[in-house]
Amino acid sequence: MAKLLYIQASPRGERSRSIRVADAFLNACRKANPDDEVATIDLFARELPAFDGDAIASKYAIMRAGRPTAEQQETWRAVEELIEEFTSADKYLLAVPMWNFGIPYRLKQYIDNLLQPGYTFAVTAEGAYEGLVTGKRAMVAYARGGDYAGADATAVDFQKRYVEMVLNFIGITDVRSVVVEPTLMGGPDVAEDETNAAIDQAVKLAVDF
Repeated sequence: MAKLLYIQASPRGERSRSIRVADAFLNACRKANPDDEVATIDLFARELPAFDGDAIASKYAIMRAGRPTAEQQETWRAVEELIEEFTSADKYLLAVPMWNFGIPYRLKQYIDNLLQPGYTFAVTAEGAYEGLVTGKRAMVAYARGGDYAGADATAVDFQKRYVEMVLNFIGITDVRSVVVEPTLMGGPDVAEDETNAAIDQAVKLAVDF
């Protein structure tokens, strides 16, 4: 039995095409692996720790000085709990729409909490980065309003490239993905056709996940 963590980064619920594709993938996973445990995080419903000045001060007080106040310990504990929830999973499923060429701000906030030295990555004696979240796999369902398949459009894709860079950085190198595009530029019929094609692809990818 494995634990799958499903991270929804869209506030659109059933109207979200990335969530529709991710849901189809999840349903296929459940059929293939009925004993797996599934936990879902809706990033727009979850109260995430604010990675602000207080959180940064708490981080440095613990990691550098080693003399945090009780308040700083409590602040940092909220970050640690989020990281522990993430690292305790064996598999990851993400639903990620493109917002302004990048990712939704709530996903960025989540990532800013997760990427902490000594927790999800380390720095070697030679100064190289080393991911600590290893031996795991991920699947990401992306949705974009435009078509970013061409070389010129790829240059402004800070969605898929960024998410996969983050996953690789922390040690998750077995990453699968499905992209729904365009969801707006071609009209509703094209968007629906592309969504259904992505769902078919996602279901196939779920068989051995």
